[in-house]
Amino acid sequence: MVNLYATQIEHISIHRVGNKNKGEGVFLSAEPFALNDETTGLLKEYFFKPFREKEENYFKLSNEVDVEFNELYKLANELFSDPSNSHMASKKIATLLFEQSNHPHIKSGEVYVTYLTGVHLDNEKVDAIGIFKSELKHDFLQFKENESNLDIIVQQGININKLDKGCLIFNVNKEDGYKVLSVDSNKYDTKYWLENFLSVVPLSDDNFKTKNYLKFCQNFAKDVVLPAEDKQQEVLFMNRAVNHFAKNDAFEETNFLNEVMENPALIPEFKHYKVEKGPKYSIEDVSNFDIANKAVSDARRKIKNVINLDTNIQIKLDFINPESAEKFVEKGWDEERQMYYYLVYFNKEQKS
Repeated sequence: MVNLYATQIEHISIHRVGNKNKGEGVFLSAEPFALNDETTGLLKEYFFKPFREKEENYFKLSNEVDVEFNELYKLANELFSDPSNSHMASKKIATLLFEQSNHPHIKSGEVYVTYLTGVHLDNEKVDAIGIFKSELKHDFLQFKENESNLDIIVQQGININKLDKGCLIFNVNKEDGYKVLSVDSNKYDTKYWLENFLSVVPLSDDNFKTKNYLKFCQNFAKDVVLPAEDKQQEVLFMNRAVNHFAKNDAFEETNFLNEVMENPALIPEFKHYKVEKGPKYSIEDVSNFDIANKAVSDARRKIKNVINLDTNIQIKLDFINPESAEKFVEKGWDEERQMYYYLVYFNKEQKS
């Protein structure tokens, strides 16, 4: 888990990278940018806000032969080895980005290369390299007094509430390609940023395994539990699965299945489904790992505990404890109406 609250921008260099395919060039600043208190505060909010709001999906720099051949990895090594030479390294990073900016959809923009200190990653203080890019320009109005009137001046600039692209390269796990976080609000050219420039692959850490295993379980519930039983059991299975993750520090697959699979006949189905679908989630060989609490919290927020009925009625199972659904929600069949029904028990209605 990353905490950027106490992070300091030690160095920042700003360059402009055009679209190489369109004949646009690259502008490299001669000197690093001189920060003051006002610009520091604005830029920290602009750079770091997306990382506070986005689910933490970690990557690592890679290369199909060896990470040593990854150009950004070489530059990161150079910068971490000698932060005082960050401006020269920033020029190389901007040039590397320019070389990858050759697709017609890629927009020109400003590139900010920063050296960061005081980053808290997994409760340890580390240094990091921040690379950010602003692309989309927005119209805004300025006003100028002209004798007895106010004139409107239309100008263009960037919206500092929305960073277009950014990545943080943390000075940990050097031999394995460092640990990397990335954000990209413009999905039309994600391949250019993640694959061509950064050249990263997902980092299979505990957060990755926790998140992906729960995604796998969610699809198992939809593809197997729902057809075999009903929507209520699909929801209950996912509640039991998430609660198992929430109350345990470590995951062991056999214990998990024995606890959450109320219908033992579905255990072989689960194992078969894992063989078939596991590679999609990179969990085909995963059966033991330490559980990442944040990934569990993120998953809980995304799981929809709602039963949608064809009579335009929704039943929301709004609880953490799955035993409530089994105790207070009962499904049956009405012979007279030839319809299913849900019977809900309660003591009193709660006020909104």
